[in-house]
Amino acid sequence: MRNSSIAASVLGEATELNARFEKAYPTEILRWAGSAFAEGRLALSSTFGVGGMILIHLLAEEGISVPVIFIDTLYHFPETLEYSERVRDRYGLELRTYRPAPSRKEFEARHGPRLWERDEELFHQLTKLDPMREALREMDGWITGRRRDQSKTRETLPYVEFANWVKISPLASWSLEDVWNFTRLHDVPYHPLHDLGYASIGDAPLTTPIRPDEHERAGRWRGSVRLECGLHGI
Repeated sequence: MRNSSIAASVLGEATELNARFEKAYPTEILRWAGSAFAEGRLALSSTFGVGGMILIHLLAEEGISVPVIFIDTLYHFPETLEYSERVRDRYGLELRTYRPAPSRKEFEARHGPRLWERDEELFHQLTKLDPMREALREMDGWITGRRRDQSKTRETLPYVEFANWVKISPLASWSLEDVWNFTRLHDVPYHPLHDLGYASIGDAPLTTPIRPDEHERAGRWRGSVRLECGLHGI
């Protein structure tokens, strides 16, 4: 189970840490995270979007070894699955993949096809939230690639927060332009679908390309008021 003493300690320092990290480079935040948690109790979650790739790159540069959690919902683009393997090989990741069922066929035998059309909340619960809870069961700290400019629900995102896990968002204050400038400057690999107009990449049935004048996450749940899958509310 999660180490409540570590959580309480970090929570007590959260205000000071967040003030300090406003002027810090993400590397400093990752160094702090790497030293704040016991071995095996800190993980990075990623679907290999551009922000997550920056964190993977920085962790590798700093020699900070943490497992990378990938939730394979069974409905990802084939490009995402292929890319995840290339990233694992390039960075020597300890990639931990969690699925809601051994295969899509088995998942749909239990829940029927196109569950997202019949019950979107249940679809996200089964394919994302439940596997992520299992992935984080033995973790105290959870590194994410979230940023404040991604949506209204993230506008006040802190660098360090506590909600069941200590969540660390080293890129919180970065803009989309910052992310792409770093990616190009440091030759960080990025998901091939970004070149096809997919700015934020999730499940294939629920993700579309965006127009040049649209917000980064406009292609997620298009036509819906939804802004989050609920993953960061667990």
